[in-house]
Amino acid sequence: MSKFRTTATLSLLAAMLSVPAVVQANSLWHPAPGEQGFTFHPDHSTSTKTRAEVLRELEQAKADGSYFYLQRGLPVPSRVSGPGKTREEVIKELTNMTPQERMYMNDLYRGS
Repeated sequence: MSKFRTTATLSLLAAMLSVPAVVQANSLWHPAPGEQGFTFHPDHSTSTKTRAEVLRELEQAKADGSYFYLQRGLPVPSRVSGPGKTREEVIKELTNMTPQERMYMNDLYRGS
């Protein structure tokens, strides 16, 4: 009886320890012992898009010029449809901020 209990306990323990490894293998991020602490594996992702949809998006990106930036890992410049704000409009927005908005902006840009 004792030998059976030991075998069953060891089998259960081995199964419990292997489950987290299986779950991590299906994710995009894997723990790593280096300074960064993780590695990224985009080949582990699953996509819901068809090949035709991806090719259509690629052609669209080439046509509008964003492919040039994406290919080099650069941010795509925004396409502003109208004129930007004037200096006076920005100053007016800053002076009309509520204390809660100002506190949020301070936390956002300066940190707590």
